[in-house]
Amino acid sequence: MATDVTLRPKKQRKNPYIPNLAAARFKPTEDWSVSDARRLYDEARFPFGVDRVVYKDCITGMNSLPAESVDVIVADPPFGLGFTGKESIYNRDERYVTEGYLEVGKREEYEEFSVKWLEAASAALKKTGSAWIFSGWTHVGEVLNALNQAKLNVVNHIIWRYQFGVFTMRKFVSSHYHLLFATKSQDYYFNKIMHYPQDVWDINRTYRRGEVKNGTKLPEQLVARCIEFTSRPGDLVLDPFMGNGTTAVAAKGTFRHFIGFENNKKMEGVISKNVDAIGPGSMYTPYGERADEMVERAKKLYGRTKQDSKLSDF
Repeated sequence: MATDVTLRPKKQRKNPYIPNLAAARFKPTEDWSVSDARRLYDEARFPFGVDRVVYKDCITGMNSLPAESVDVIVADPPFGLGFTGKESIYNRDERYVTEGYLEVGKREEYEEFSVKWLEAASAALKKTGSAWIFSGWTHVGEVLNALNQAKLNVVNHIIWRYQFGVFTMRKFVSSHYHLLFATKSQDYYFNKIMHYPQDVWDINRTYRRGEVKNGTKLPEQLVARCIEFTSRPGDLVLDPFMGNGTTAVAAKGTFRHFIGFENNKKMEGVISKNVDAIGPGSMYTPYGERADEMVERAKKLYGRTKQDSKLSDF
């Protein structure tokens, strides 16, 4: 038996939808010229020494920092896989892999370890700050549990997709990494520097053959993206597991300051070399000047129709 269905009237938009107009009008939430960014970097002051790496356990180190003194945390903790970086499946020349990489043991130990360092990190993080945590799929569940226990809120679960994966016979090749974007409060700083930032990032791994390094290394471009979305020039970035010094390089290269901890004293020469090789702001370009295919295409489209009455305020 048919019944009458009363449909509610369709809700009308306040302004008519015009395809691509938002992209054409896009501007970053905040932006700085190179000179303004450099000024903020030079004028920043902190109650403790920054732009340095301290060679000690990160939990002890972070507990020594003043509460809520850090703007951004970038962390790539140990894998918990018995990893050394010299395994043949990774196709690395072990002569260029520095000894001393410290791993974490069993699954239950990994979650306990994650809770401890994340609680220390949370205490050092400002209420407006953000944390970026890298994780392989093996322990991402333990990391998510630990974030919850440390009272950090996951805003996005980002997938970093790269071009390399270990060859497999009876399963799919893993060619991605998990990146958890978490905050301490709802009042976190976020600078929308791209018009349509998605949660899958295609960034190739970088290979530096013949250079001494830690067992694993993140691309500077990847870490810089995390930093620039959630901080201003002159802000302070913390890395509890400094490794090769990639976070320090990305921070310095984008006019941010850094502090980090590293257990492996043997990495000191590698980190110093990497950080000294880059100048402050040498990776920085004002956001509005960066290539964005969607925005450029939309601007070209509406550049031909600016006289349209609908776009009089373009």
